[in-house]
Amino acid sequence: MNITNTIMINTINNKVFRNANEAYEYVHDKILQEGVTFGDTKALFNVGFYITDPKDRKIINKERNWKEDYAEAEWQWYLSGDPSINKLGDIYGKIPEIWKRMADGNGCVNSNYGWQWQRSYDGVSQLDSIIKILKDNPESRQAAISIYDGKEQHRYSNDTPCTYAVQFTIIHNRLDMCVTMRSNDLWYGFCNDQYQFSKLQEMVSKQLNIETGVYYHFAHNMHLYNDKI
Repeated sequence: MNITNTIMINTINNKVFRNANEAYEYVHDKILQEGVTFGDTKALFNVGFYITDPKDRKIINKERNWKEDYAEAEWQWYLSGDPSINKLGDIYGKIPEIWKRMADGNGCVNSNYGWQWQRSYDGVSQLDSIIKILKDNPESRQAAISIYDGKEQHRYSNDTPCTYAVQFTIIHNRLDMCVTMRSNDLWYGFCNDQYQFSKLQEMVSKQLNIETGVYYHFAHNMHLYNDKI
């Protein structure tokens, strides 16, 4: 097989962007230019890139019309550790329709990543665990938070988490982070996901008393829905 002809190859991998908006605009154009039809989307596969200043997280693209106040409300929801969409409604003043569609019969979702990283195992949350790991051993390769749990697939009927895992690494006294996703909608998902994860990276950096480093974002399937093309 001529590997250059497979749809799994793209021209984005390991590209370096200064900020989230720069990444958004470049990947958006690449999906339009090189994406393939995949269900009700146009998609690129195995997309990975770096953001060197993850704290520059605002999406300023005028067409996207991204709302920072909503992204911040979602971040506060994540910090609460409460998977109920009613909690988001309390914070933001209303519940977006997309979360209503994804909620289970109890009004809860699996994609509140804050609930996932604050879940306790043996009485210690995943977040507290990785902070302790890095404090004890700054060269550890074990500071990873699992989001997608194969043992819970039976609970994923309405809402399958798009993120597999988040891993932290200290290099040159700076905290780098890698987010690995099975699927990422660029228009809705990436814009808010990168906001939440970069805020998490910054928060962990402060608890470790080190600088925030590079954010690496990887999605097996990066796409735009047809109604956004």
